[in-house]
Amino acid sequence: MGFDFAHFLELIPEINTAFFQTLYMISISLVIAVVVGLPTGILLYVTDGGLFLENRILRNCVGFVVNMIRSVPFIILLVALMPFTNFITGTTIGPSAASVSLSVAAIPFFARIVESSLRDVDAGVIEASVALGATPFMIIKDVLLVEARSGIISGITLTFISLIGFSAMAGTVGGGGIGDLAIRYGYYRYDNTIMIVTVLILIIMVQFIQLAGDCIAGLVDKKNK
Repeated sequence: MGFDFAHFLELIPEINTAFFQTLYMISISLVIAVVVGLPTGILLYVTDGGLFLENRILRNCVGFVVNMIRSVPFIILLVALMPFTNFITGTTIGPSAASVSLSVAAIPFFARIVESSLRDVDAGVIEASVALGATPFMIIKDVLLVEARSGIISGITLTFISLIGFSAMAGTVGGGGIGDLAIRYGYYRYDNTIMIVTVLILIIMVQFIQLAGDCIAGLVDKKNK
C-alpha cells in the first residue's frame, strides 16, 4: 500500500495535534536544557586544571554525573525515569511527561557542547582578563560567553535536532507527538501514508532548524562582522 491522499486528509487533525505536541515537549526540554546545561558546561570548563576557578574534585563529580546520564540509552532512561516523571507531572504518559525525560537527556548533552565551545576560546584572552583584574563572573559573562556565543548557538541547534529524534522515540511509551502517531498508525496498523508523512515532517523540521541555527550562529560570529 502506497500513499493514500484521501486517507491523509482524514488524518490531518491528528497529524496537526501530534505536530504541536512535539513542538510543546521539545520547547520545554530545550529551555530547561539551556537554563541548566549552560551553567553546568561553564562549571565543567572553569574548574578544569590551570583555569581561574580550578577545582578538580568538583569538576570530577559534575563530570561523572554528566557522563553517567549520557551513557544511558534514551529509551532506557525514559523507562527508568518513570517514577520521577510521575512525581513531577502526576502521569507517565503524554507530552508533559515525556518532556521530563527529554530534559534530563538534553542537559548533559548540551553541557558538554558548551564546555567544548568554551575550550575554543583563545587562552590568551582569558589570561589578559585575569591580569587586568577581572572577576570570575566578569570573565565568564564578558569574555567566555561572548567569544563562544557562535559555538553555543550551534550547540543549541544540535540539541534541538537531537530532541526531535528523542521525542519520536518517546512515542513508544505513549509520550505523544509525531513518534506516537507513527507508532500507533504507521507501525501497528501498517499505515504507509502516516509513515511517509511523519518522516517528511521530521525531515522538514530538522532542515528548517538547522538552517535557522546556522544563520543565527553566522550573524553573531565575530569573524563575520
